[in-house]
Amino acid sequence: MPKPIVFFCWLFLLGSPFLQAQNAQISGKITDRNSGEALIGANISLGSNGAASDEQGQYNISLPAGTYTLKISYLGYQTLSETISLAAGQALQRDFALVEEAAILQTLTFTSGRFEKKLGSETVTMEVLKPQLIENSNKFQLDKALEKIPGVNVIDGQANIRGGSGFSYGAGSRVLLLLDDMPILQLDAGFPNWNDIPMENVGQIEVIKGAASALYGSAAMNGIINFRTAYATGQPETKLALFSSIVDKPLAEDFKWWDAAPLTLGGSLSHKQQIGKLDLVASTFWLRENRHNQESYTRYGRLNLNTRYRLSERTTFGVNLNFNKGNNQNFFFWQSANKKLSPFQGTLSTNSPTRFNIDPHLTHYDKNGNRHRLLTRFYRVENRVSNNRSNFSSQWYLEYQFQRRWEAADLTLSSGAVMVRSNTDAELYGDTTFSSRNLAAYLDLEKKWGKKLTTTLGFRLEDNLLVNPGFRSPIEVINPSREMQTKPVFRAGANYQLGEYSYLRASWGQGYRYPSIAEKFIVTNLGTFNISPSPNLGSETGWSTEIGIKQGFKAAGFKGFVDLALFRTQYQDMIEFNFLSFQRGFSALNTGEVRIQGVDLSIIGQLNVFGFPTAITSGYLFIDPRFLEFDTTPQQPGVTPTRAQRNAIGSSSTDNVLKYRSRHSAKIDWQTDIKRFSIGWAFNYQSFQEAIDRTFEFIIPDMKNFRLANDNGQWVWDVRLAYHPSKRLKVSLLANNITNVTYALRPGLLESPRNFGLRVDWR
Repeated sequence: MPKPIVFFCWLFLLGSPFLQAQNAQISGKITDRNSGEALIGANISLGSNGAASDEQGQYNISLPAGTYTLKISYLGYQTLSETISLAAGQALQRDFALVEEAAILQTLTFTSGRFEKKLGSETVTMEVLKPQLIENSNKFQLDKALEKIPGVNVIDGQANIRGGSGFSYGAGSRVLLLLDDMPILQLDAGFPNWNDIPMENVGQIEVIKGAASALYGSAAMNGIINFRTAYATGQPETKLALFSSIVDKPLAEDFKWWDAAPLTLGGSLSHKQQIGKLDLVASTFWLRENRHNQESYTRYGRLNLNTRYRLSERTTFGVNLNFNKGNNQNFFFWQSANKKLSPFQGTLSTNSPTRFNIDPHLTHYDKNGNRHRLLTRFYRVENRVSNNRSNFSSQWYLEYQFQRRWEAADLTLSSGAVMVRSNTDAELYGDTTFSSRNLAAYLDLEKKWGKKLTTTLGFRLEDNLLVNPGFRSPIEVINPSREMQTKPVFRAGANYQLGEYSYLRASWGQGYRYPSIAEKFIVTNLGTFNISPSPNLGSETGWSTEIGIKQGFKAAGFKGFVDLALFRTQYQDMIEFNFLSFQRGFSALNTGEVRIQGVDLSIIGQLNVFGFPTAITSGYLFIDPRFLEFDTTPQQPGVTPTRAQRNAIGSSSTDNVLKYRSRHSAKIDWQTDIKRFSIGWAFNYQSFQEAIDRTFEFIIPDMKNFRLANDNGQWVWDVRLAYHPSKRLKVSLLANNITNVTYALRPGLLESPRNFGLRVDWR
């Protein structure tokens, strides 16, 4: 046969279906074992052949017959490996369910770089709180759940990370609260409305410690709390929780004001499901809480809806909704020495809030793999408060994000632009309408050098505008003003992997916070004292730096990590409320430079106790918080005190220590699972607050004597027991403040005596 004919015959046979049929086919789906959710982009390899799972978790590989080692890997999950033999022409269908990586250092985080990466490789200190611990301890409100995170404290609703914040009643926050990566602070007061957060739909809570203004702008001066809601899963899931609690009598019998003990009832219902291309998450929550403090209560209901629709392989669109309506009543400080659970006359406040947010969002990956993300939010707050303290505000948030990754250079660029506008109409602020506008642009680079070193560099430019129409307060006229300020902020960090489970990090970041409308223009009174405006109040600036090591370990059945950080935070023109005179009362002032430095230690892990799995979350924090301007020299009559003298005059302590800070704090949460039972206990220690506002020791009845009698700090113990009659049902008994300690986190307001709870979870 002529050679050309032989050649074309071979060419025909190579391209024929007959020879192609000699190849084998393997296909299937990759999912999460617990949730059943499809894993997109999982890597499947068989020798030199491979593929990645698509948006439905599906894969399909054609390869020659033979025996192969199949490996499936996905970030944050254990790698699956097995040997597979394939015959010629065989079509094998194999689905695989991957197990989340047990090593806590493999936990995926998002907040610090706006893309998912492992906790161990972070260049900043970050803590992650998972849903299970929140459910086990019945923390149905976010500020209570944060008690579990080492180095984080919440004083009467105000978050405090590493002593960066003290206490100011409902005005200004140095910790930025995010809901699904967008700010959710009430803009006029810079205050978090914790019960707006849908705890029944928690995916993960991520906390960044230290200045993060270069990441997310003003109000992130002391850190970030990012509440990330859960996604719908391939397996539909419905959860129901019902709970109740009752308050025991206080240790001091005189404090007890009730005949029937205060009772709390609440519940939540949530459902997650994928319906074709639509991801749907819906939930509802209701609470009827009667508190241990007389005439204090909370009633509200919340609805939450999250949607995500896959328009194509590259584009998703959705709208999230959250609605909250209720009423509450509380007081600012107690009545008298033996009536510390009863309100002082004139300090009781009633509020009927209605709040909602609507969040359309769009994510698109272009043909080059670049991510484009559009985040928007409309947030409406209507607080109808007694005693002429009502406030109404509307906020519009718009952010465009662009992210590009260069695989060859192992470099990720995140950039974007933000616009926030708000209008505020409030009796609290002269019964007039304020408007504000914030513009920002940011750029963040993360580069990995080889396999060990990761570096970050970030920049953000903030531009703020506040329009004050002017008003007359009871003691002065506030002239109209139009204030503008532009401020650049920077950050840098590095993480070096010393060993397989050992990471050394260092970071530095600038902080910036523009004062809230409440801090500049509030006009009200609480009991016997006034709160007056401070229209010339300036912004806070500062920086935070740390060096830390995160060491993973596995020894004697104990696996987890130890995180140790040495940190320093320094603020210029720090804002705090100070007592000026009996006519003006308290006003927000720039107190000058302050410095907070210390040690932050966390130990988080899992071990076996007598063969039973046990989870531990623990931490210790030491801080040294000081004014850099502090002068105890007596004020001369008729001479205006210096800033340093005013700082000393306003403090209850003659020692140089910032107000409302505990130098030492420690916390532990321990849970052991014994077949169908779970036993847990939690411990929280806060050392004595050495300094508060000196005026409070004179205004609040018995305040000074109470502090002298309780100067050893507070030790609070909680215990819990859960029983699982089946995989779908859990019944929990809880006892909080089991030793019935009488204590206060801030002046004039006692925390709850011992209380007992019952919770039922059905899944």
